[in-house]
Amino acid sequence: MRACRWILTCVMAFSSLGCGLYPKQPTWKDAVNRQVGQLGYRNWIIIAEASFPAHSRHGFRQVTADVEIPEAVDYVLNAMEQTQHVRPQVYLPREQRSVENDFAPGIEEMRKRTKEALHGHETTELEQQSLLTLLEDASRSFDVLVIRTQTALPYSSVFLELQPGYWDADSESRLRDRMNAERMRKISRPVP
Repeated sequence: MRACRWILTCVMAFSSLGCGLYPKQPTWKDAVNRQVGQLGYRNWIIIAEASFPAHSRHGFRQVTADVEIPEAVDYVLNAMEQTQHVRPQVYLPREQRSVENDFAPGIEEMRKRTKEALHGHETTELEQQSLLTLLEDASRSFDVLVIRTQTALPYSSVFLELQPGYWDADSESRLRDRMNAERMRKISRPVP
């Protein structure tokens, strides 16, 4: 009986101290800040709607954000703009533009706010199933960060495939053309 009173007294004393003794839990913003510095070329970040599937596969990390998609997109892109090593290739589900406000109230406003949050980045539209297939393939070798938001609208997720921040597709194409030209010159040289 004494032990029970002592335990009850300790619990009451401990609870009266408040949460100051517990370490602060990392927020989704902390996870984004940490991950943006670690992720690189061919990694993905998905700012996902509330029903986005949880993945058990190695390579997927998931955090929950207590905001809507446009706010999360804005935060992620601001964080990426502070780095020089990566830039996003933005993908949107093709289905999103066909969803009508009558069937998904709020979708038109969400599309408008998401477009503003994209900071002028060009987007590529693919069917959502194709985007999910790309993620499955990428996760076999590369990390994927999923930020699950509170947005409850269909096909509203935003997919970011990370590209080198200091090397673009045009530079890569010119490099490959030059390498091929050099290879062809070597092949076509007359034999002495």
